[in-house]
Amino acid sequence: MNYLNEREQLVAYGKKLITDGLTTGTGGNISLYMREEKQFLISPSGIPYFEMETEDIVVMNLQGEVVEGVRKPSSEHELHAIFYRNRSDVNSVVHTHSEYATTFACLNQEIEPLHYLIGSIGEKIRCCAYKTFGSPELAEEAFQQIKQDKGILLGNHGVLTIGDSLGKAFEAAKDIEFIAKLAYRALSIGTPVLLNQQQLQEAVDKFGTYGQP
Repeated sequence: MNYLNEREQLVAYGKKLITDGLTTGTGGNISLYMREEKQFLISPSGIPYFEMETEDIVVMNLQGEVVEGVRKPSSEHELHAIFYRNRSDVNSVVHTHSEYATTFACLNQEIEPLHYLIGSIGEKIRCCAYKTFGSPELAEEAFQQIKQDKGILLGNHGVLTIGDSLGKAFEAAKDIEFIAKLAYRALSIGTPVLLNQQQLQEAVDKFGTYGQP
């Protein structure tokens, strides 16, 4: 069995999707790209995360063909593959159904910069149009609308985030849910005070150098 370490990472992060409140049941999917081999590992379709084993992880090529594994891959595999085919900076994709962010997705409403943490994602959290789940149209819509951001709301569906590692893609999903929760609560009380363009750009710039080198 190839990629044992990467499989173990996906199994562990699949459980974190549940324990960190980013999805329920079998919702969402996660993947890791093996750039040298031009293959990616993705969670299987319809298996609860706490029942998932390393051998359940599916290895696919960029054309959507199963290279290794006996399980049916996630129906959203093209939502992952399109980024690996076209973005040299993306090595992991995380798709969630987190509650607060999905609420805004169901409103088809982007989230404005009410908190500086939004700079870790982009200047705002965009929302793309609804397309049928598992379809090439959804993959294309998300890919075109995410632009240079680290995540996007999928209209009437959920959240998609990207990163150069699984950890970073996962943290982006957590950041979006945190910001969505703040936006929901702030809008329930009144009108959030938004960062202006200069403040926002300063936050975006600082996130570019945040953390250890």
